[in-house]
Amino acid sequence: MAQSNEGDIAQRIAPNSNRPLRNKSSRFSTSGKNQKAEIEFVGRSPLLTSILETVEAIAARKCPVVVTGETGVGKEMVARQIHNASDRSEGVFVPVDCTTLTGQLFESQLFGHVRGAFTGAVDTTLGFFRAADGGTIFLDEISEIPLELQAKLLRVLQEGAVTPLGSTKSYPIDIRVLCATNTDLCKMLKEGTFRADLYYRLNVVNLEVPPLRQRKEDILPLAKYFLVNQSTFYDEPPKVLSPTAKKLLLNYAWPGNVRELANAMERAYVLTTGREIQPSVLPFEVIIADSTSYPKHELQTLDEVKRKIITQTLEFTKGRKIAAAKILGIERRSLNRLIDKLDISLAQMKKKAGT
Repeated sequence: MAQSNEGDIAQRIAPNSNRPLRNKSSRFSTSGKNQKAEIEFVGRSPLLTSILETVEAIAARKCPVVVTGETGVGKEMVARQIHNASDRSEGVFVPVDCTTLTGQLFESQLFGHVRGAFTGAVDTTLGFFRAADGGTIFLDEISEIPLELQAKLLRVLQEGAVTPLGSTKSYPIDIRVLCATNTDLCKMLKEGTFRADLYYRLNVVNLEVPPLRQRKEDILPLAKYFLVNQSTFYDEPPKVLSPTAKKLLLNYAWPGNVRELANAMERAYVLTTGREIQPSVLPFEVIIADSTSYPKHELQTLDEVKRKIITQTLEFTKGRKIAAAKILGIERRSLNRLIDKLDISLAQMKKKAGT
């Protein structure tokens, strides 16, 4: 779900993307004066389609939404899409990383403070909630807010008003609250680490973003999207994945989800000198994850797989160990130890390359 942006979940997890890749498979976009760029989701999986339908159904509502899913699936991108498809799209979208909020800093950053409220408070500040007035606030990793501070957040949500730290004056706010977490809030509820009243206040709609391994139809469209972004960024002709490289991508579990795929495609792009991206420039873990990519009559040992990969990489670099180490993502000393341990002949490779 992604952005062809996110390829389905990729909206611009591609930091170098200057323009969207239009993919007619599944696309949902909105417009708004405050929107910096059109948001699209790239992909063709049924799960992606279901997410887009849910986003479209809830966007016009004011109810809170909790977006759940593993790290890297694109939860913030989904939240931004909800905002941009709503009647608040011309208002601001304020993302807040709750992992950074503790103690006094929690109240100050969320609700603001008046001058002199505490040591170092030399100026009056607005706070995230008042800054988001008329728009949307996105509380990322809501599960990380300490239990003792959850009550203060609940009070603001119930009253629809904020009292800055050190002040007695209350300021009404009109905001929509979207949250995200990769933690099981129900489990935290049972363990007593998350307030039940806050949970039921926030969890009106729960939108789960599935991991990339469950949306294999979206992997190649996403990969293509990221490669196009790279070619646009570097102003170069596009590069394409070889058939074997595509197979490796499809057979990898992608524990880091779309973010990991984006990084893998950036790495593959910059390490490829020609037009076609070969397996040797993919991350090591992607290459070794699929033993079926290599001809065999029986299962190979890990050393056999390592030997094959290192040999292929050294052949690709014509025996240059520094270049091979960079492609493999390891130090040259580690590569030297592996070459000795696995009895890999560099002389034969250099002879083949004519060097």
